[in-house]
Amino acid sequence: MRDPHKNVESFRTPPVDREFGAFSLNPPWLIDPNEIIWLKNIPDLRSQSKSQLPSLTVKRLLPPGSRVLTTAYHLLSALAIWKFYDKKVSKANSVEKLATRLRIAFEKLGPTYIKLGQIISNGDGIFPSDLVSQFKLLRDQVSPEPFNNVRQTVESELGATLEDLFIEFDEQAMAAASIAQVHRARLRSGELVVVKVQRTSIDQLVEKDLAAMSWFAPTLVGRIPVTALANPPSLVELFAETIVEELDFRLEAANMLDIAKVLAETDQNTLVVPRPHPRFVTKKVLIMEELRGYRWDDVSDMVQAGIDTSAVIRATMTSFMEGAVIYGVFHGDLHGGNLLVQSDGTVALLDYGMTGRLSEPKRLAFLRLLMASTLNNVQMQVESLRDLGALPKDVNVREVIDELGLEGPPLDPTTLSPEELTAQIREITKALLGYGAKLPKELMLFIKNMLFLDSSMPRYAPDVDLFTEITNLATYFASKHGDKIATEIGIDPRKVEVDLAGIKGSLGLQDDIDRITYRELQQRREMIRRRMANRERSGKR
Repeated sequence: MRDPHKNVESFRTPPVDREFGAFSLNPPWLIDPNEIIWLKNIPDLRSQSKSQLPSLTVKRLLPPGSRVLTTAYHLLSALAIWKFYDKKVSKANSVEKLATRLRIAFEKLGPTYIKLGQIISNGDGIFPSDLVSQFKLLRDQVSPEPFNNVRQTVESELGATLEDLFIEFDEQAMAAASIAQVHRARLRSGELVVVKVQRTSIDQLVEKDLAAMSWFAPTLVGRIPVTALANPPSLVELFAETIVEELDFRLEAANMLDIAKVLAETDQNTLVVPRPHPRFVTKKVLIMEELRGYRWDDVSDMVQAGIDTSAVIRATMTSFMEGAVIYGVFHGDLHGGNLLVQSDGTVALLDYGMTGRLSEPKRLAFLRLLMASTLNNVQMQVESLRDLGALPKDVNVREVIDELGLEGPPLDPTTLSPEELTAQIREITKALLGYGAKLPKELMLFIKNMLFLDSSMPRYAPDVDLFTEITNLATYFASKHGDKIATEIGIDPRKVEVDLAGIKGSLGLQDDIDRITYRELQQRREMIRRRMANRERSGKR
């Protein structure tokens, strides 16, 4: 392995580790997986992490310790103020008021609850809209830890003083999140790096908070409007799966290498992963290469710089789906803060604490779901969702299809009154819960990412035809992975045509509509949103 302390300023040819992973062209060090010590016991660490889950979320008859009293105080206070004050003052926007009260309670309860709120805030279309809107305010509500705590953690984990390790270390955090914060620094060997440092005692706080959440969650089922769709007990289990792995930065660094490998094997060189340091990675400290670029929302600046934004979003969407259905591993937390667009149009993927990993049966279920969607095969779609764990194994698939009317003609939501649309959503939700539907972690992460990328389309590629993009994506998978798909699920995508009827139906479009841009689709959605908002403001329930 190349000396990790030697400063490498530039390469005339691509660095050799680009054969292994989608890394930058100007590396501060080179990656050789065979010589990284912290990578050796990753399978055992993953197993240990998963083995903790049952004890963390076990159902308890008695309150689990003093933390539950603090949780009870803030949550019950929020519910009481809403019920006895907000609802009486004004029936209009009652649910929005409740979401506001819960968001304030989460802020007061600290990092673990803020992290839960941040996950919910990225769930447009998964969690209730009022909850999502309010919890988006939690994204920037985490104050950094005192620098003395940061120093103590870094020195304890790396076994040396800050002065021995770094020439420079910025005491001001460049970003602070619920689990950790990051600082810019320069190693003694000269490389500019980013240092991710875990918050003090966050692992102990998470354990206490998960116990409290698990005790409270069953009591919230059906009691307050904003939790009806979220299914609190399932949400706590999903949250536990997500956050436990984030508490070990060695797992995050391994995720970085795995996704870099997938991107390299699929020739997706338009996306890059920061290199984790070959030596300086521990459970609570992660030193990595610093990558810079345009913020994801700075689309106008990218266009002025000559970056093809439609190519950027297309490459991001393709690589994300490819990782999930072909390799079974994908970045699980795509949002504006985790994506940078570099001056050459490549996308830097950041923050790998939340990574989707599919077992082989679930990966094949995802693959069948993708193929079923392009073929408009409703039976296969529902079967695939069952195999992913979204429905019980013994569910009657035919009964689900018939009761939900999944094979009927599409209803255009723009033609429905707010009352009719609300009633339809309630009926579907009630039916799904009756069948025992839930949202497995991998499916939640996948949908959440797809919704984020979908929401980016009107800015990155507003005038691109949606149906053409879907057809091109299906053609790409057929030409590149046709043999593999045919072997694994018995359907050769090269021999079937994309059926857009199901796609149109899911968007509420009639079958005779042959073209719609992302800008036009956004306008339709905005029309529906305004009508629903007007209904809520009118106080009708």
